[in-house]
Amino acid sequence: MTDAERAAQWRGKRVLVTGGAGFLGSALCHELARLGARVTAIDAMMPDGGANIANLEGASVLLVRGDIREVELHSLCQDVDVLFNMAAQTSHMGGQKDPVSDIAINAVAQVRLIGVMREAAPKAAVVHASTRQFYGKPLRLPVDELHPVQPPDANGVSKFAGEQYWLLEQRVLGRPVVSLRLTNCYGPRLRIRDAKQTFLGIWLRQVLRDEGFEVWGGEQLRDLTYVDDVVRAFLLAAEQAARPELAGRVFNLGGSPPASLLELADLLIAANGGQGHYAVKSFPADRAPIDIGSYHADDRAFRAATGWAPQVGLAEGLARSLEWYRARLKDYT
Repeated sequence: MTDAERAAQWRGKRVLVTGGAGFLGSALCHELARLGARVTAIDAMMPDGGANIANLEGASVLLVRGDIREVELHSLCQDVDVLFNMAAQTSHMGGQKDPVSDIAINAVAQVRLIGVMREAAPKAAVVHASTRQFYGKPLRLPVDELHPVQPPDANGVSKFAGEQYWLLEQRVLGRPVVSLRLTNCYGPRLRIRDAKQTFLGIWLRQVLRDEGFEVWGGEQLRDLTYVDDVVRAFLLAAEQAARPELAGRVFNLGGSPPASLLELADLLIAANGGQGHYAVKSFPADRAPIDIGSYHADDRAFRAATGWAPQVGLAEGLARSLEWYRARLKDYT
């Protein structure tokens, strides 16, 4: 599909993006607005999450500050054509420390949103942002969608429940729903002030500050997906959600070929012109029990169903990320 064809498809569409001021949500908002969609973003702007008001700078998007657990949703959902459901509590340690709040956001609030969508937008397509976290410590690599689900922590349990409630909408009511189970996503607008969104965030910050960072373990494999590739995947999923090849299905989304954390650390320093340093350390005692070891996705099903393939390699994506943040550090640290 050409850019002009995609713009013609999205122009004038009513789109709601939950978690729209977060990392991936805001990236979607920017692209949807560029394509001519009428975009509403809702975000609770939680201080410990990925939301940042700077993320939506320059985008023609209506931002509603509100928590999907309690905000009035009916007017926001009324007659929307597509819902991109990106809102979630994503902290692994946060879920362990407060599982009740974790469930309230990732499961109970999802049921509330589903109820409103049934009334206000019964035909809207839904693309749900899910996670590879469900699989826990992989039994085999790469991990496909038939791998057993064995969440390693409370956050994984709550997010799995939320995903399954959405998939019921397709099985019971026929709503076009697609769930994308994401791996480590990175790029512009990622939270980098700490490691609450992903370990790579704090690595980026430290390299940009010319300060050392820590690599825990080092041999674990990860496949990372650049944000632009993630956005294309979500658009494709929404555009094709009603097709029997996609409706009601979960898909893994991978990215670049897997690299060890040590290889990734070296690539990051290389992307910074060779400037940077790190120390290899053992996993902290409180995190070791929920570490999943190596992971990389088998995403052949999504590629076959939609024609998607990542376009930004790891070295290029890291270089792009560093360059983007250099002029914006004050807004992200």
